Amino acid sequence: MRSDYIIVVGCGRLGSILASRLSGIGHRVVVIDRREAAFDKLTNEFSGFQIVGDASEMAVLRAAKIAQADYLFATTTEDNLNLMVAQIAGSIFNVPHVIARVYDPTRESIYRRLNVEMISPTQLSVAAFLYAVDPSLEHKPL
Repeated sequence: MRSDYIIVVGCGRLGSILASRLSGIGHRVVVIDRREAAFDKLTNEFSGFQIVGDASEMAVLRAAKIAQADYLFATTTEDNLNLMVAQIAGSIFNVPHVIARVYDPTRESIYRRLNVEMISPTQLSVAAFLYAVDPSLEHKPL
């Protein structure tokens, strides 16, 4: 398996699980979060690096060696931060694969207009619930 260099912005519930699993399967992972206590959520699988700081600051991204990243995942609950970091990663540092979490589904159109690839946990949950009711139901955006 190829070992990619991955930056995860946000070490909340989503970011900590994602970073731990990616690290556990052999990827090189750096997690950035504003709060040092957030890193307590990482599991024993995690063997990467932790950076305390604001990922919207260029110095923090450079400390994470963003220019070497294969992927950047912006997973915070702050849509504006996720969008900003995703744009910086893609347009300034040319990170090949950038995906941002969109916490509020009403903001999906903004991400689309700015050509930011996104994942909406809300939309994914709706799809799973609809599928549970009727597997033939195709998920339609809210």
